[in-house]
Amino acid sequence: MAMPRSPVQARVIPPATGSPTGALILTHGRGADAHDLEPLLSLLDPDRRLLGVFPRGPLELPPGGRHWYIVREVGFPDAETFLPTFAELSAYLDGLLEEHGLGWDRTVLGGFSQGAVMSYSLGLAAGRPRPAGILAFSGFLPVVDGFELDPAARAGLPVSIAHGSLDPVISVEFARRARTQLEEAGLAVSYREDPVAHTIAPGAMAQAITVLADALP
Repeated sequence: MAMPRSPVQARVIPPATGSPTGALILTHGRGADAHDLEPLLSLLDPDRRLLGVFPRGPLELPPGGRHWYIVREVGFPDAETFLPTFAELSAYLDGLLEEHGLGWDRTVLGGFSQGAVMSYSLGLAAGRPRPAGILAFSGFLPVVDGFELDPAARAGLPVSIAHGSLDPVISVEFARRARTQLEEAGLAVSYREDPVAHTIAPGAMAQAITVLADALP
């Protein structure tokens, strides 16, 4: 039986003045919505020069809120829900950037938890355009049947990985594993752990601000 889905949509916030110099896509975690990461925009982009994009997950699942895929085992998204979501989100964002006259080379992907998983997926998937950078908060590199990451094709790509060492939802081991895999593939990884649970620490934001500024000067 097919899982009920709503179309992928996004809240889009234009820059403060003029045309955007790039785009920042911030993708929410499991059970949240498109507004969840909106407060981060003014921290990451205080001059408000970027197009802010906040996608909304297509699935409504217990215990509520929006989801990108079904969780059966952490680290291994459910293929039947992940693969359609990835395809739809990719097409939606490709069209949105084109509509605003922006390319992936001027776009940074960021996200928390499931949103970090989707950001890794969009930025590192085989055959996808190379973004300007990735900001991953409390996520993991997904392993999904029928889906392939190709980080080796992104050598030099700036990536911020931040994770709570006390995270009970997604173990910090996933962040350490991602760091190793991406560094071995030649990506420019900035990494930090903070003694927090499943949340974004101030130090994680500070690191992301620096990586974003380097990715989109």
